[in-house]
This record gives sequence, C-alpha cells and structure tokens, in this order.
Amino acid sequence: MVNSEKSAIRKSNKKVKRITKQKVKKSNINERFDEKIKKLEETLPKINPAEGGCAEITFTSILEILGFQNGIFNNLMIPLSAGLGGYKSKDGCAAPCGVVCGSCAAIGVIIGGQEKMKSELVPIAFIKGSQFPTAFEREFGSVSCPDLCGYDFSDQDDFMDYFKNNVWEKTCYKFVTWAIDTVRDIAQEELVRNW
Repeated sequence: MVNSEKSAIRKSNKKVKRITKQKVKKSNINERFDEKIKKLEETLPKINPAEGGCAEITFTSILEILGFQNGIFNNLMIPLSAGLGGYKSKDGCAAPCGVVCGSCAAIGVIIGGQEKMKSELVPIAFIKGSQFPTAFEREFGSVSCPDLCGYDFSDQDDFMDYFKNNVWEKTCYKFVTWAIDTVRDIAQEELVRNW
C-alpha cells in the first residue's frame, strides 16, 4: 500500500470515528437530561440561591447538558433573577420568574446552536419560546415570580425575607427541575438534530 492510500484510509477512519461520536452524543441527550435532573433534585434544595439565582441555574444547567461551561453565561444570567425575574414595578406589574427567563434563553441556544441563529429559525424560536411560559403557567398557575414565591425582589426587605424563610428550598428549586424537563420536551426535535 502506498502512502497516499494509507493517508486516505486514516482520514476515512477519523471521519467514521467523528460521525460515530456525534451519533453517540446525540443519542444520549435524553440520558444527559435525566442525569442532570436527578442530580439537581438532590442538590438544589441544599444550595444557596444567592450564589446564582433561578435564571442562572436553569440556563447554565441546560448548557452543561449541551456541553457548555463558561462563566460569562453565569454572569449574564445572574442579574436576570432579580432585575427581570423577581422585579415588580411601582404600578404592580410583575415580571416572569427567572426560571422562565432562563428556560426561554436555553430554548434559543438549543434551536440556534453554536452560531448566530439563522433567520428561518427565528419563527421557530418565537413559537417554542412562547410555548414554555404557557406550559409553566398551566402547571403552576402563574409565571410571575412574586405570585409564585410570594416575594418582591425589588423590595430589599422582601428579598431578605425570601432567604430567611427558605423559600428556595421549599418551593422555587422545584420550578428549575420541572423547567429543564419541559425545555427538553419542547425542543426535543432540535436537541436530537443539533446536539
């Protein structure tokens, strides 16, 4: 066998291995979701939500399942838990729970992949992004953080009472595990195709 034939065989073998790895990776996406949810059910009630918040935990947990770990994503999502997620305006308009924010962001990553989302995928992201809060509201009766947990994070006293009364370990962590499972259901087709 000449060197060029050996080189072609090696390239072919590498390509087969790469395709096989991709198929294995895609085939175990549901297993990775199941493992992450199981782990979170054990660990979330014990963590300090002040170390990240529900938007950050939801979003970065899904990104970890997909193979991403980058502190920039954590930093991006942390302010959303209170600045958007737990905020209540002076007129009484309450923002959605941070879990809803983090889940919708994760749906965008799942659909768009690792590059800027193609314009033909934007309508799909809009539709699937709107399916999540609809499902969340159906399950829990509201998407509003103050309605769900009983506290207004724009009020410093309420924010502190949320922690003093252990609301995270009694209530809020359950939203995260439900959300991760529901994001998987909503974006199953894209998960299998893209990840």
